[in-house]
Amino acid sequence: MVRTRIAPSPTGFPHIGTIYQALFDYGYAKKNAGQFIVRIEDTDRLRLVAGAEEKIYQSLDWFGLTEDESRRKGGDYGPYRQSERLKIYQSRALELIKNGYAYYCFCSKERLEEVRKRRAQEKKIPMYDKYCRALSAEDVQEKLSSGLTRVVRMKVPENTAIKVRDEIRGEIVFDSNTVDDQVLLKSDGFPTYHLAVVVDDHLMKITHAVRGEEWISSTPKHFLLYDFFGWERPLFFHTSLLRNPDRYKLSKRHGHTNVAWYQEQGFLPEAILNYLALMGWSHPQGKEIFSKEEFIGLLELKNMKAVAPVFDIHKLEWMNGEYIRNLEAGSLKSQLVRFIGKNYDEKLVEKTIPLVRERMKKLVDYMPLCSFFFETPTGYEIDLSAKKDIFVKMKEELNKLNDWKAEPIGEAMLVLAKRLNVKNSEFFMSLRVAITGKKISPPLNESMEILGKKDCLTRIGRVIAAGP
Repeated sequence: MVRTRIAPSPTGFPHIGTIYQALFDYGYAKKNAGQFIVRIEDTDRLRLVAGAEEKIYQSLDWFGLTEDESRRKGGDYGPYRQSERLKIYQSRALELIKNGYAYYCFCSKERLEEVRKRRAQEKKIPMYDKYCRALSAEDVQEKLSSGLTRVVRMKVPENTAIKVRDEIRGEIVFDSNTVDDQVLLKSDGFPTYHLAVVVDDHLMKITHAVRGEEWISSTPKHFLLYDFFGWERPLFFHTSLLRNPDRYKLSKRHGHTNVAWYQEQGFLPEAILNYLALMGWSHPQGKEIFSKEEFIGLLELKNMKAVAPVFDIHKLEWMNGEYIRNLEAGSLKSQLVRFIGKNYDEKLVEKTIPLVRERMKKLVDYMPLCSFFFETPTGYEIDLSAKKDIFVKMKEELNKLNDWKAEPIGEAMLVLAKRLNVKNSEFFMSLRVAITGKKISPPLNESMEILGKKDCLTRIGRVIAAGP
């Protein structure tokens, strides 16, 4: 059975890159009737953020990428938090030491810093100098008995070509002399990522490991650990990192990364997933708009792109606008009502949708366009005080209308503008600002029809009353 996973760290609120990763893991598992697992990597205790773990699950639910196994869902391969699996890692580290694949390191922070500085001066790769690897068994036992602080390091074989396979890029060969004797178990008994990910993926029977390309350089360490333990490896797929148009990695310092930002802006989760799919994969027919279900049906991990995708927020906004335009009016109304978060008249929201749907790229665009439907303007973008006489005539003509529809409203105002010898552009701009408060608004006549005769006459009356 296909089993995939994501393993986010609750050291901050969910990153759009996590969703990008989850989409491919989830999609491939579902295509193959497999299982998608969420494992929480919370061993970096200093950087934990309260509430971040729950936010991860909430984000996955919002995108419709809900997992099959996790801390909240349960499963046969738990615990699904690394902090609850410490004894497992510790026993496996001891197993590696026993079999000669790892060793205790007693070096102080000061000595390690000296080694780092010296290697930097010598323009060498910043690696551990393997000092403790040469300790005799007697020395090691003496230091252990004295209670010295220690870590466990893996024993990387020397002068060896380590061949790893990435299913997207093919075979990659590393010189073992450039691979550090990685710390596997820290002095506090917590594992590093390298030990934990290998142990967890094996024990949780992960078959396909999809992760970011930043882990390619660590893959030889992981391949060695699989060999040391005598375990079968999963297939590895290293996805390209999302990048901004300036080619920087998508990070908190460059671009919008927090899932919450996309929610606050009113992006639709379906549109985001569609766009993220195109970051690492191409539709066989070259389509840009497709559903999650269509994506899952066509997905082959081996066909993912090795080139770095550019995450263009403007392209995403365009795509989100397309999704908004394709939503049924009832669905868009419901989403808008939830998004606005105020007790506005749902029927009124529904009436306004045809006027603004084409102009919206995100749900957040709605209120700047439509706030005047719900609240009478308290200010005007142009000075109307010198046009009192025109507004008096407008009110008189509009008051005569029995059929309060967009077309009769427009016709009556065109006739009045001609009679008053006022340019149509100037006349209708004044009326637009009186009704909406703004120079740019949804179609004026249709807006006035929705607002109703009484409300429109009241708004014009306010302008007249405020005039000189």
